[in-house]
Amino acid sequence: MLNDTSDGGGIEQIEHHYETFITEQDFAQIAGAGLNWIRLPIPYWAIETWPGEPFLEKVAWKYVLLAFKWARKYGLRIYLELHTVPGSQNGYNHSGRSGPINFLNGFMGIANAQRTMDYIRYIAEFISQKEYWDVVTMFGIINEPLLGIIGRDQLTRFYLQAHDMIRDITGIGNGAYIVIHDGFQSPESWQDFLPGSDRIVLDTHPYVVCDPLPRTNIGLQAFGGDFNHPIDYWPQVGCIAYNTNQSQSDFGITVSGEFSGAINNCGKWVVGVGPEPTQVDCTPWDDWTTWTDDVKTGIKNFVMSQMDGMHLPGYFYWTWKVGNSSVTGKVEAPFWSYQLGLENGWIPTDPREAVGICQSLGYAQNVPWNGDYQSWQTGGAGAGQIAATALAEFSQYPPPEISNVSGENVAQLPMYTATSAVPTLPPPTFTAATVTGGDGWADSKDTSLAAVQIAGCAYPNAWGPQPGSTAAVCGPAA
Repeated sequence: MLNDTSDGGGIEQIEHHYETFITEQDFAQIAGAGLNWIRLPIPYWAIETWPGEPFLEKVAWKYVLLAFKWARKYGLRIYLELHTVPGSQNGYNHSGRSGPINFLNGFMGIANAQRTMDYIRYIAEFISQKEYWDVVTMFGIINEPLLGIIGRDQLTRFYLQAHDMIRDITGIGNGAYIVIHDGFQSPESWQDFLPGSDRIVLDTHPYVVCDPLPRTNIGLQAFGGDFNHPIDYWPQVGCIAYNTNQSQSDFGITVSGEFSGAINNCGKWVVGVGPEPTQVDCTPWDDWTTWTDDVKTGIKNFVMSQMDGMHLPGYFYWTWKVGNSSVTGKVEAPFWSYQLGLENGWIPTDPREAVGICQSLGYAQNVPWNGDYQSWQTGGAGAGQIAATALAEFSQYPPPEISNVSGENVAQLPMYTATSAVPTLPPPTFTAATVTGGDGWADSKDTSLAAVQIAGCAYPNAWGPQPGSTAAVCGPAA
């Protein structure tokens, strides 16, 4: 797109999408549908880009501010999450670029983590201003890092650093809840994570389509990509396999940050741009205009079973809206559009209808939860007093080891230096207003500078250095 020089081409096409796809009307409809939260993914290039990165710099932030405004107007709360990071945290296209993982992994893993920590800091400074306390109440610091490649030890060390940095800005018990993703591991594997931390939430994304790890035996076939089940099979998956009660006890606050109505991987671009779904025949599933009442009821029961299994403390459907195909003029991934299902009968008009459906279908929740958290998990007594054993194990940072660096000493890997001015996120401006949108920076004592390349050094490609160019070359040889 950046290289599209045709009439109407160029990277600016993305702003037209920002302007027209999600508007104030959508926020009003979301509130009218009985929903009370929005999960808002943002890219790091809403803040800045570095030379050679083909992204539309800073423009997305203007629309983030509009989302804050509309959420406030319609009584919605925002779970803001950083969806992309330099180098990619998972290798998926929605991380910025499909391909190798270069966050806390590989020769540029530490340097990319430095930039990422800066971007987390800038966002935290902005949303921690008192003007946004009651709107942006959860902050996801990295979407879907692939723990299986990066490593649990490495991620935990990064999360500890991010926690301490954010709570230095907000103070203990103040500011947004910090959200971490489960890294595509079972939520139960995160039991006793950083005990004594201040309000960390675990986010899990239970999908039939792409969940790589079975959570219970009932879901083994589904998660492996076997979609050959009758439609009335799926509610038991939502009620039992996707229930988060065990994690509420083991970890603490656990939300389902993404789920959908999909019972297979049909739908345009669902498995990526280019690859075809593995479902043998997607025609009957893609053409939602031919769905019978029985099919709609089956999908609705699956959606509601997930809502019931995950309703405490909450869930987020991916996604509110899917655009019409430029070829057919209609939505070609119907499982994934809440709005389309709401309009056509496979999404409940009131999500509260879902409470109790598991019991009515005979799939009672097999792991009860009493609704209580430990006080430190919600910012009460003990919050911010991380257990000494956890500090001893995870405080060293950068991590002493990362993967895919051919045995190199981490201390010798490319790194940046904090010597540049900070790109503070701009607040909204008002005409003749008696209120302020803040100045973009909550903590005046936070005067650290931004990470940049060391002058005189030539760095490898942050998105996947080639063999033979894996170290920063500094001095005259650069």
